[in-house]
Amino acid sequence: MKIYSVTLIRQGWRFDVQAGQSILLAAQEAGIRINSSCRNGSCRTCFCQLQQGVARHLIEWPSLSREEKDDAYILPCVATAESDLVILTDYAFKL
Repeated sequence: MKIYSVTLIRQGWRFDVQAGQSILLAAQEAGIRINSSCRNGSCRTCFCQLQQGVARHLIEWPSLSREEKDDAYILPCVATAESDLVILTDYAFKL
């Protein structure tokens, strides 16, 4: 199984995510909490911006506008990595 590196640029933290695994779950397994609530792509609590790399949403209609998608915003609770990623979020904490 492929494993990708995810860097939270503001915090300077890095963790691995397996292909097909949600970014949010991988962060939690690495001891990092990205704010979240619903975990199904509708509440937008985990809203982040992708700075580098390619991510894919695991659901067809995550709660993002076309403009937000075009500006590389993602919802880590329902997104997975398809390459190494660099993500910008203000709301991540060590567990």
